[in-house]
Amino acid sequence: MAKKKKESDARIFVVQKHHATRLHYDLRLEMEGVLKSWAVPKEPPQEPGIKRLAVQVDDHDLDYADFAGEIPEGEYGAGSVEIWDKGTYTVVEHTEKIISVDFKGAKLKGKYALIKTKMSNDPKNWLFFKMKT
Repeated sequence: MAKKKKESDARIFVVQKHHATRLHYDLRLEMEGVLKSWAVPKEPPQEPGIKRLAVQVDDHDLDYADFAGEIPEGEYGAGSVEIWDKGTYTVVEHTEKIISVDFKGAKLKGKYALIKTKMSNDPKNWLFFKMKT
């Protein structure tokens, strides 16, 4: 019998560097059987004290975590995609307004938070940052 995943179990994450209309980074976290996704306009922070805007976008299928290559002109997200970082994470806290995780990647290591903001009254806007240890 398969073991049911608990919220604390390790899951995959990926950050894809996406050269589309504008260069940005797609943060993707395995949750609820999909990759919950945020577009981050600047390189994800690797040190505490740096906050980045993260705009929640459509979920992606889990197999998209391995995608690197070219999205053809005329298709949504056209441009090149490369894997910037990949690894596993565990959930520290997950509420409607806060997602804190512990990353184990090559570049993203340690505790990070996504905090839902009220910037521009847009419910898709979050702040993404590395927490002080």
